[in-house]
Amino acid sequence: MKALVLAGGAGTRLRPITHTSAKQLVPIANKPVLHYGLEAIADAGIKEVGIVVGDTAAEIERAVGDGSAFGLDVTYLPQESPLGLAHAVLIARDFLGDDDFLMYLGDNFILGGITSLVDGFRAERPDAQILLTRVADPSAYGVVTLSETGRVTGLEEKPERPRSDLAVVGVYLFTPLIHRAVRAIAPSARGELEITDAIQWLIDEGRDVRPAMISGYWKDTGSAADMLEANRQVLEQLQPCVEGVVSADSELIGRVRIGPGAEVRGSRIVGPALIGAGTSVVNSYVGPSTSIAENCRIEDSEIEFSIVLGHSSITGVRRIDASLIGCHVEVAPAPRRPAAHRFMLGDHSKVHITS
Repeated sequence: MKALVLAGGAGTRLRPITHTSAKQLVPIANKPVLHYGLEAIADAGIKEVGIVVGDTAAEIERAVGDGSAFGLDVTYLPQESPLGLAHAVLIARDFLGDDDFLMYLGDNFILGGITSLVDGFRAERPDAQILLTRVADPSAYGVVTLSETGRVTGLEEKPERPRSDLAVVGVYLFTPLIHRAVRAIAPSARGELEITDAIQWLIDEGRDVRPAMISGYWKDTGSAADMLEANRQVLEQLQPCVEGVVSADSELIGRVRIGPGAEVRGSRIVGPALIGAGTSVVNSYVGPSTSIAENCRIEDSEIEFSIVLGHSSITGVRRIDASLIGCHVEVAPAPRRPAAHRFMLGDHSKVHITS
């Protein structure tokens, strides 16, 4: 079995972060989202991986290399423009050959891995298997309807009126039959070759398409809110460890991890929280569900439930909450400006001023 990982796309919902960074490389708990997926693929016993890349190809290749760091053999498959998930299967035809394969969306995050899903597919080999979860807003996803016996009867991509709350998670398993399906479909109204249409073709042909409900935590990390929630979930599993320096006048509460070369002075850190290598936290408060990457500086500030990327500084800021802060960012108070009140008041006026 091979794996096809999709790592193109513009990541518009994560702008401005994705103006300068691939959305699959935005970190959760100081590790790129894409790396979690590659680790899960390796844990499932898959070695050959094709990564579909677009405009951020160079950045993805720098972050993944030849795949050996993950125990994988990686091949890069350029996609000139994001024309749909089924189009990615089309351009990967030579790489995939006649092997079964796992398709994994590189910005999806699944806590607990995919090994049991892959093992089940290998054992039973249906024509396709899709991973499902219940969501509050199914119109933002591919939506599945099931029969009373639990068979997949229909799929729609981002329907205006969803017929169920079952969304397709960004993990699919296919036999080579899917290649016939992607060649048989036409572009959708939005001009893309939809993988949901290809799976519907399999259903219409009477093929065996099976659902599997996700048992663990899943997130499509396409927005800042999703990133922060996924970050919180990972930090809940954090094991406390101090590899840097923590002064006697500092306080660490709960699950706090201090990276090598990091320094904490005169500060209070309440876990779960992660402080990256070489970062300094001085006279500050770092609250729960916060990850701060490498070589940052937090001084005279308060921050919680946030992600701070590498080489950024936050100084003299009273409170930051629920924020995603990019690389090489400087956050500081605005300079004070002289303030004055100017009046023209009539007789017997009363004025109350808060200064």
